[in-house]
Amino acid sequence: MLARIVAMRDRIRPSERKMADYVLAQPGEVIGLSMAEAAERVGVSEPTVARFCTALGCSGFREFKIKLAQDIAGGMPFLQQGGEASGGVAGTVFDRTIAALVQARNTLSPEAVERGAELLAKARRIEFYGSGNSGTVAQDIQRKFFRLGMPTVAYSDAHVYFVSALSLGPGDAVVVVSSSGRTRDILDSARNALSVGADVVALTRSGSPLAQLASVSLQVDVADDFDIYSPMTSRISHLVLGDILSIAVALRKGDALQERLERHKQTLDTHPLAE
Repeated sequence: MLARIVAMRDRIRPSERKMADYVLAQPGEVIGLSMAEAAERVGVSEPTVARFCTALGCSGFREFKIKLAQDIAGGMPFLQQGGEASGGVAGTVFDRTIAALVQARNTLSPEAVERGAELLAKARRIEFYGSGNSGTVAQDIQRKFFRLGMPTVAYSDAHVYFVSALSLGPGDAVVVVSSSGRTRDILDSARNALSVGADVVALTRSGSPLAQLASVSLQVDVADDFDIYSPMTSRISHLVLGDILSIAVALRKGDALQERLERHKQTLDTHPLAE
């Protein structure tokens, strides 16, 4: 529910956005309020609260509070007050990661995966862009495509991928990774790629400027907690999306790719790398 609120925040009315901001700031407090009390706290009308709940797919304020309570219960703080035993920390990390992957699976569009794989499978050259944490994800995905024998490169320097995008052309493709979908350098580089006829496949948040800009968008909405010790669940989700795309492209390459991968495996078996 919290991830859904974040994803749709910029697409609702300003008055409903006030309600969204209040819920995101005080989710635990909202659960104990009546609709009238919530409207008074936020400074909006009760019909506005009702519209906000409807926009989130709830039948009313009561159902919204139930789902919000379930969300809070499932997303406990990464470190409890006073610390946790190592087993508790491990369980929390696994639980939050698994929940993020289940959410990604339930919201991912199979049609978008097919369209993205089709564009990448026929691409003459593929470049992968990402900044910061997303840059590391972009590099990981690029390595998977590199094994498929496709001309690829990954850039995490904003100036480099801004310029590189202009060197592409029709038949080329760019895979852009961005958790927020709002980073200016990423958006400018995506526009550069599109301006010269290249396709852009985005791994990003639904409703974001990047999702709207891209030729194809694989959208994942997860509520990252940016506490210093918190796991970055969007990173895990985007890594899995990279696996999905690379496998979908590999399947389109057919027997020729299978033979290539077999040769690679045989070569590595006879020339093991030092561990």
